Amino acid sequence: MYSHFEDKLYFSSGELFLFIQSEFPNLAKKTINWKINQLKSIGILSHLSRGIYSLKKKNDFTPEIPPYLKRINSKIKKELPYLNFCIWDSRWFNEFMVHQIFRYYIVVETEKDATNSVFNSLTEFSKKVFLDPNKDIYSNYIINHNEVIIVMPLISESPLLEIDNIKTPSIEKLLIDCLIDTDLFAAQQDELDNIYQSAFNKYFININKIKRYARRRNQLIEFENKVSMLNLNP
Repeated sequence: MYSHFEDKLYFSSGELFLFIQSEFPNLAKKTINWKINQLKSIGILSHLSRGIYSLKKKNDFTPEIPPYLKRINSKIKKELPYLNFCIWDSRWFNEFMVHQIFRYYIVVETEKDATNSVFNSLTEFSKKVFLDPNKDIYSNYIINHNEVIIVMPLISESPLLEIDNIKTPSIEKLLIDCLIDTDLFAAQQDELDNIYQSAFNKYFININKIKRYARRRNQLIEFENKVSMLNLNP
């Protein structure tokens, strides 16, 4: 399979079906469909969009979860055990950027009705905590700290992943949020092109997932323009 499709960035389900049929002419159609699903489940195939596949040659985005994120996560889970939230660190963007950032945000995104409870819980930490800050708070206060904790509402239907039993944003969520939340991602704005190019080159990007979230945040056109301008392929 790799030799047959190695020169293709992506291929259709019809092409895939015909290839499997040529390799296994006695297989029934139902069995071929099962075979395609099996190749997806074991990580050989990536499903990019409806009827479009690629050979999975890139890694999944799985950032390292440092001890301080684990401590924050454990505290929230202990005090608010049924809460839906995710946690991440702006340091994760350094691998995509030419110029490294030296002021960091630890961000906790949670259900809107619970942001105050999470904020109150995290004020016990030594780091300064801000609750859903506006532009003025970023420019007048947050900028004066090397590291802060920011608590903000979690957008419903956000694509998340789980690492070590800790929910974090997927790469698809981070890439779309970068386009929108220009205060939170102020340090990344001058390097958006680098971030997108590096992320697309290094990691598997689920096109269905990123477009669905972009649409959820009314950024589908902006995302498609960015991808087209940079000539990026999933």
